[in-house]
Amino acid sequence: MFQLDNKFLEDIGLGDLPEDDKKSLLLELYRELELRVGTELSKGLSEQQMREFEAFVDRDEPKVRAWFDKNLPNYHQAKDFVQLQANAPAEVEEIVLISEYGSLKWLEMNRPDYRQVVAAELEKLKAEMLQKKDTILGSDAQAA
Repeated sequence: MFQLDNKFLEDIGLGDLPEDDKKSLLLELYRELELRVGTELSKGLSEQQMREFEAFVDRDEPKVRAWFDKNLPNYHQAKDFVQLQANAPAEVEEIVLISEYGSLKWLEMNRPDYRQVVAAELEKLKAEMLQKKDTILGSDAQAA
């Protein structure tokens, strides 16, 4: 999938930032990407679809479980869910895990183009960051 990580920062010329700056910048970029993707994906969805998806975001357990009962009753046997579960930290609550999994499955069903939307928004963000690179590096050099 798409990752905002040190490689992303290296690709846009910001790989030499101090670790604390990298972490805060990556968090900021993640939030911005999430907002942009969410805005783009919501275009064309009905109010009912929006509410349905919000149940995953809000981790509304009764609604999430009702969605699974209706749409993926045997999700716990699906290979990708089993893998997700196996890779999750032991302390992760089940509702967090099924909400994450459910949101991806919901997107596959309702916005099968979501991966392309993410890729397009990530490329836009990357291009913007490339334009701002010198300013970011300049302000970092002044702070040091």
